[in-house]
Amino acid sequence: MKQFKDAEQKPSSRIFNENLTESIKSISNQEIKGSKTMIYDRKPDWLRVTMSSSGNYAELKRGLRQLGLKTICEEARCPNIYECWTGGTATILLMGDKCTRACRFCAVSTGNPHGVLDTGEPERVAAQVASSGLTYIVITSVDRDDLPDGGSAHIARTVKSIKKLNSGILVEVLIPDFGGSRDSLDRIIESGADVLAHNVETVRRLTYSVRDRRANYDQSLDVLRYLKEASGRITKTSLMLGLGECRDEVIDTLHDIREVGTDAITLGQYLRPSGWHIPVTEYVAPEVFKQYGSAASEMGFRMVASGPLVRSSYRAGELFMEGILRSAPEAERGASNDFREYVSAKVER
Repeated sequence: MKQFKDAEQKPSSRIFNENLTESIKSISNQEIKGSKTMIYDRKPDWLRVTMSSSGNYAELKRGLRQLGLKTICEEARCPNIYECWTGGTATILLMGDKCTRACRFCAVSTGNPHGVLDTGEPERVAAQVASSGLTYIVITSVDRDDLPDGGSAHIARTVKSIKKLNSGILVEVLIPDFGGSRDSLDRIIESGADVLAHNVETVRRLTYSVRDRRANYDQSLDVLRYLKEASGRITKTSLMLGLGECRDEVIDTLHDIREVGTDAITLGQYLRPSGWHIPVTEYVAPEVFKQYGSAASEMGFRMVASGPLVRSSYRAGELFMEGILRSAPEAERGASNDFREYVSAKVER
């Protein structure tokens, strides 16, 4: 899809809708070749989640509703929502609940927002975050290919607004690829975000079958490389397992991600949101996640979270990242040990 540098170059609705329609058609008719899909989607015991509606969970949910804010926790039906919200952590979803891309794994709705953008959202998000008492917040967004800059200015404004109200809050941004636009990536870097994340999602072979056709394995690696080289800050990505990948492909992907300087990696089990989405090929055992986690640690990643219920914005990862960012060497070592024990406990529960 053509990159648009200036606001005057906004694509027409006709061209956008053609791209979106083709994207949906192409992924709807695809199968992952060379793999067997599961006939029954009965989840193993290790994927059972304890539901809890504690005071913290209810309070955070109420605060988000009052300000009209959305979270990726809800939109993507994250299995850790009760745990994270009870602990006071949520990942804020910017720019609406309609994504212009149609990835086969994602529960977020696909559509064309026609350039509509809530211009007051950055300040509302900042106000909620500043009053929440949180010390670490994750900001993410839907893809907005209908906007000239992909929404990068909106995300950057949100981060700046948070920092303006409370410079002590650490902000992680999980961003789209913006079609590889350096201008958009520079806006994110200049916002002052402390952790820069972009998800590779899956191995090279499965990328076209799993992600929207405008997503690209090498482009995602290039985004991570540029974020690291241009900012020097901590960069982060995530992989889903259980889509038909083999062990060698996972190891190769970890090598590719580390080679572009990425500091943090999370690996988790893909869970099918609905019958329309791509089927689960395998429920990867906790022991296998441990093996991948060990391999990633040996490659030099500063933070590794690997377990069936781990997600890119998992609370344990945030606690570890905060330990690094607070810059105390002894705190960093302690956070690292605590983190590994915490993730191990979650995997084995």
